[in-house]
Amino acid sequence: MKTLLTPNRPDALWSRRDLHRAALAAALAPWVTLGVQAQSAPPRWQVNPFSLGVASGQPQPGSVVLWTRLHIDEADAARQTSGAPVVCELFADEALRQPLRQWRLNTDARRGHSLHVLADGLQPGRHYWYRFASGNAVSPVGRTRTSPALSEAVRRLRLGLASCQHYEQGHFAAHRDMAAQDLDLVLFVGDYIYESSNKQFKIRAHESGMPFTLDAYRARHAHYKSDPDLQACHAAHPWLMTWDDHEVVNDYANDLDRNFTDPAVFLQRRAAAYQAYFEHMPLRLGPDPQQPSQMRIHDRMAWGTLADLWTLDCRQHRDHQACPDLMRGGGRVVMGCDALADPARSMLGQAQEQWLTAGLTQSQRRWKLLAQSTLMASSGIQTPLGRSAFTDGWDGYPQARARLLQTVADARLSDVVLLGGDVHANVAAQLRVQPGDERSPVVASELVTTSVSTRGMSPKVMVHIQRDNPDIRHARSDERGYTLIDIRPERLEAQFLTTPHPAQPNARLALQGRWTVQQGVAGVVPGS
Repeated sequence: MKTLLTPNRPDALWSRRDLHRAALAAALAPWVTLGVQAQSAPPRWQVNPFSLGVASGQPQPGSVVLWTRLHIDEADAARQTSGAPVVCELFADEALRQPLRQWRLNTDARRGHSLHVLADGLQPGRHYWYRFASGNAVSPVGRTRTSPALSEAVRRLRLGLASCQHYEQGHFAAHRDMAAQDLDLVLFVGDYIYESSNKQFKIRAHESGMPFTLDAYRARHAHYKSDPDLQACHAAHPWLMTWDDHEVVNDYANDLDRNFTDPAVFLQRRAAAYQAYFEHMPLRLGPDPQQPSQMRIHDRMAWGTLADLWTLDCRQHRDHQACPDLMRGGGRVVMGCDALADPARSMLGQAQEQWLTAGLTQSQRRWKLLAQSTLMASSGIQTPLGRSAFTDGWDGYPQARARLLQTVADARLSDVVLLGGDVHANVAAQLRVQPGDERSPVVASELVTTSVSTRGMSPKVMVHIQRDNPDIRHARSDERGYTLIDIRPERLEAQFLTTPHPAQPNARLALQGRWTVQQGVAGVVPGS
């Protein structure tokens, strides 16, 4: 039996781009094709290879991706090169008494012994349970769900918005809390791993130094996946994901890192990071086989007639940061940088901008949710030398931000909400084509989640940012956690759930603030 991958889109019309995506899916068949008959006898494992847990993601009305990766201990070292037979089972009930499907596969060392099963032919809008087995080893059981039928008048979508989980700087209490919530999805918007370390803020340690190679990135992902709270959250809910910079290296932009490494050399590192990322995530497509430093992460998902949700890529296709410091690249705070006014500069890249514009202007669903990695609202500070701009964020790409928001305004789109992370702070903001100008109407709303564990900026700096940016209605950087978002036809409500920094092993999360977006009215208002 063979699975055919179809483009991940809510309508049935195929464009030339869709055909290219289908061809890419076929080229990646060794990554995701089911039904490969195991050729060897069931192994007898000395150490359970399912120590990284299970996960599911990218739900569609009739399918979902199921994931695991065998983490092979030295006691079973012979399997490192030969691979191992694995069975994936899907059930209709939590008690696992109603089996539905079974896939037989072999792992492959070239793919890090990761497995991506496209479970298709499923019913829309319902839960399923799954597990993996290999010889005498059995994985934990995961719960997943498909998205509703495209035409279903859905009354609710509940998602957990999370980002920025530095293993060394705190525990993953946010994931433990999300695992216990009744969520439809977890939406993770970047910095799943950190490549870097900082002794000043370390409360637990990475397993090794900074990664540069595929094996090193694999080890870093495996170390994060060993966290029981993160495993529990993956097993409890399907995930949608995009990335930011630390999945590769801090502040990289397209083919350039902060050290101005030769792009050909840096792209080899990026290829290693992208492959390791795919090997550890429940994703349909991995790196381009012909250009392994490229990997499509941006996508679009419909939730019945209630919402369209885009996941955007703010790293791979962007222009380099403007006005760089020639001694150290990446983002920095600047004043008087003329390059910021260049209309040709893009955060998303022209192709992704055009794809998003077409999707936004054609969407007929109530809510338009744009999930991307950082803060879109302007956050500069007035100084004696002028207004500051941080060049790694949207303030460093102001013309691209204006183009996107002008599209919203020109198309008279209502109920557009930006969902972000990166800045290690909870933020609720209004979005205007001209930030901070009351003559420019509010056209969209923004909610940014604080970090799962990574330290935030000084609260004193946050006070200055909010003072000089009245469009930012709420901003706090002193606590860690996630954002619970409850979407109904008449309103969207966000609860900032947090714990003091650093997040402790047994931390309990409390409500920091509640913000609401009313249907048909752009902008955030305090919730009741």
